[in-house]
Amino acid sequence: MKAVVITNPGGPQVLQVQEVDDPAVGDNEVLIQVEASALNRSDTVQREGFYPLPKGASPYPGLECSGKIIAVGKSVTRWKVGDQVCALLSGGGYAEKVAVPAGQLLPIPEGVSVRDAASFPEVACTVWSTVFMMSRLSSGETLLIHGGSSGIGTFAIQIAKHLGIRVFVTAGTEEKLAACKNLGADVYINYKSEDFVARVMEETGGKGVDVILDNVGGPYLQKNLESLAIDGRLFIIGFMGGAVTQVNLSCLLAKRLTIQSAGLRNRSSENKAQIVAEVEKHVWPAIAAGKVKPIVCETFPLSEAADAHRMMESSAQIGKILLIP
Repeated sequence: MKAVVITNPGGPQVLQVQEVDDPAVGDNEVLIQVEASALNRSDTVQREGFYPLPKGASPYPGLECSGKIIAVGKSVTRWKVGDQVCALLSGGGYAEKVAVPAGQLLPIPEGVSVRDAASFPEVACTVWSTVFMMSRLSSGETLLIHGGSSGIGTFAIQIAKHLGIRVFVTAGTEEKLAACKNLGADVYINYKSEDFVARVMEETGGKGVDVILDNVGGPYLQKNLESLAIDGRLFIIGFMGGAVTQVNLSCLLAKRLTIQSAGLRNRSSENKAQIVAEVEKHVWPAIAAGKVKPIVCETFPLSEAADAHRMMESSAQIGKILLIP
């Protein structure tokens, strides 16, 4: 099969399509003929050599895909050859075929094309596990999403609004803020020209928001703590701005705040399967009802993976970028 290989750690130019061996299929796995794979920021970090592979993971990038099952392991019962699915991966999505534990598969959501379904698994599992399962965001509360126009952000806006949550977002251009508004965001803040702490406090009458989903990290930590309400929860899923900072911790005690951080890739297959099951139960009906839609910005052929990475690193996209084998 063909796959995108990271020939050396470095810039987008190190990504090359090569002929490689087909993946082996374990007893509890299926083999997918990939229709599409979606980019994630962690793919660019892996390409640069800063994201060690979990044990046993494919060396090729790609943390989600969609396609058709072409083989099943002998212990797989739910799925069969010919089923159209999308999947949460530990790697290997930038390829024509990928082997996936059966517990990490999802049916194609009703009303969504097989290709566009590749945009859902990673963002849905990330947002549901962090904001809802761990931070317990519930109807009537408020959520601040940094990077509201990203793949994570565009999904989080839609599912949060569907569940009765008031949504705040930050983004860096008026075009991105307009996209967030169109998806249902209630308060949209240009972080380049506004102080998001001041705006949050103004919009909430000095209370602050209940939950923050943050991919910036260090530079935003103090501001995030100041933006939270009493019993507020901060969830950090990335460090695009850096991982080191100084912080005044006094407000943690005063406001009973919680700080959490987690990723998906290094979780066990059992833990991923639990998250996937929760997503199918709680998120897939919202997609089928048209309340959450795939937001796909651009598609690239597998041979142009480097250009796809350049687009992601430019932060020009709104929504997801897909690769098509």
